[in-house]
Amino acid sequence: MKVLLINGSPHKNGNTSEALAEVARTLEGEGIETETAWVGTKPIRGCIACMKCFENGNNRCVFDDDVVNRILEKAEGCDGLVVGTPVYYAGMNGALAATLQRMFYAGGSLFAYKPAAGIAVARRTGASTSADQINKYFQINNMPVVSSCYWGVAYGRLPGEAVLDAEGMRTMRGVGRNMAWLLKCIEAGRETSICLPESESKPLTNMIRDDLK
Repeated sequence: MKVLLINGSPHKNGNTSEALAEVARTLEGEGIETETAWVGTKPIRGCIACMKCFENGNNRCVFDDDVVNRILEKAEGCDGLVVGTPVYYAGMNGALAATLQRMFYAGGSLFAYKPAAGIAVARRTGASTSADQINKYFQINNMPVVSSCYWGVAYGRLPGEAVLDAEGMRTMRGVGRNMAWLLKCIEAGRETSICLPESESKPLTNMIRDDLK
């Protein structure tokens, strides 16, 4: 079993990385393999709703000049997902938002029914709203959201300060342990022929409907 961790910070070795590393160490201690992908510092396109990913049907975004498809390639072989972000104006980093929007629009089927957790690191406030913003991507895609003993947040400003947040690091370890437990439960269920839930076809009930005229 393998969990993909996405570092949504432009600082590769900053406090978001420290928080994700604590989750990864815990997962590995539970026998779960991990891999970390970094969004980097180069420009990442936003989704333009061109629908080419649906037309092509290949779980890839038509734009292939940034990290999005590279991360989708890694996601294809993972069993769980953890996404981390620094807090920018009480929300996730913009590059991470662009990444997640295109990832889930083009390759949502790669993530369905895989456990996931969103975590955020802040200097002061906005961490819980940022983690919740990440979790929204999981909740719309049939992904079990992994909890901990507190919201998935840690605190620190200068690189390395997050590891001094004892409660935050305890929370990260809780994410790792709960993720490992859930993955093992899913594996045990698979071995006893417990199938994934059936997904109904999606009726689009738009707020404004021309068919009612």
